[in-house]
Amino acid sequence: MAISVVKSHIWSSYLSFLLHIFAASLLLLTTCASAQAFSVGSEDVDSGRNNLYSEILRDEAVARLNELGKDTVVDAGIFDGSLGIISALSALKVLKTTGMLGKLKRPVEVIAFSDEEGVRFQSTFLGSAAIAGILPVSALQISDKGGVTVQESLKEHSIEITEESLLQLKYDPKSVWGYVEVHIEQGPLLEWVGFPLGVVKGIAGQTRLKVLVKGSQGHAGTVPMALRKDPMAAAAELIILLERLCKNPKDFLSYDGQCNDSTIESLSSSLVCTVGEISTWPSASNVIPGQVTFTVDIRAMNDMGREAVIYELSKQIYQICDRRSVSCIIERKHDANAVVCDSELSSQLKFAANAALKRMTGEIQDEVPTLMSGAGHDAMAISRLTKVGMLFVRCRGGISHSPAEHVLDDDVWAAGLAILAFLETHL
Repeated sequence: MAISVVKSHIWSSYLSFLLHIFAASLLLLTTCASAQAFSVGSEDVDSGRNNLYSEILRDEAVARLNELGKDTVVDAGIFDGSLGIISALSALKVLKTTGMLGKLKRPVEVIAFSDEEGVRFQSTFLGSAAIAGILPVSALQISDKGGVTVQESLKEHSIEITEESLLQLKYDPKSVWGYVEVHIEQGPLLEWVGFPLGVVKGIAGQTRLKVLVKGSQGHAGTVPMALRKDPMAAAAELIILLERLCKNPKDFLSYDGQCNDSTIESLSSSLVCTVGEISTWPSASNVIPGQVTFTVDIRAMNDMGREAVIYELSKQIYQICDRRSVSCIIERKHDANAVVCDSELSSQLKFAANAALKRMTGEIQDEVPTLMSGAGHDAMAISRLTKVGMLFVRCRGGISHSPAEHVLDDDVWAAGLAILAFLETHL
């Protein structure tokens, strides 16, 4: 049932592949065995094109990505999510072609999760949260802008989901050994350092706020400036405050002494804040607005630090609104704690990436970069179920969520080879 649900929404999904084993099988994995599986000598590089499986891992994978890219998400890219799914399937196809698939120590599932970003129903991680068992049954009744609920949408695709069957989608944690997600970086760092692959050390925690500022609506030409209670001007000051706070958190934070040096240091390197949406009422050029609403997106690797930022921001918002004689309401719309990737999986992925690049170039590469993910991923939900690891793939200019999103064909190839190398440690 779980596989049916997620596959029906592959167009809007993010990659993930889940490795299932019984807990006892974990004892079979040793560092020695992993290193041996990754051993690549010069004779392997020289033995020809077929050893690199470029026809499957690059040419066929790129063709599939281009095909999937037709009639998908409007005004978006073709690699966000789909790259990882196709790369995982391609790696498994290589194992099937070489007769090695049946020699895997543990089963492998490739899952295309639905609606990770919450675009349609404004509720993130719908697919992965269901698998992890953290999706509340009330989520079935969340509706999109057209009034269609999640439950009704699934029914349109011949998937009957009740509250009882939703709870049954949860995987048994004892049956899951680990989870690996491969994804485009959606940032410029890998391109900047000139590396096609990077290992993710963690995913930033997120908080989304909605701020409503109410003032006095009036005629733009008749209300003197000194008598105005303008929510637009207040909102502008609040947004500038947010920018100042997030650029220099150490100048603002106290949080009753709970922010220590390590917290401030973490915030200085990972904190990002964004106002991505703003609306006014009645939104006319000759009217002083009656109210302004804007969103705030706050992300950081340190959860305590993120809470400190929200505390200080909220305190100063209310002070500014009080000084300007307008009212403010702050709603927390979404929270997700930061996730630290598993050190064992990260080590295996780094070794796999190095092995893949060595196979492609015949040379020993510099150490694979380790990055933080500022974007949310299904791994955040799945971390509630099992240990997680992530591999980033370079994308041109760091551009994502845009038709300009692009990954080089050879970087698609590198991603497929890395997944293949990772799977080879489980033969």
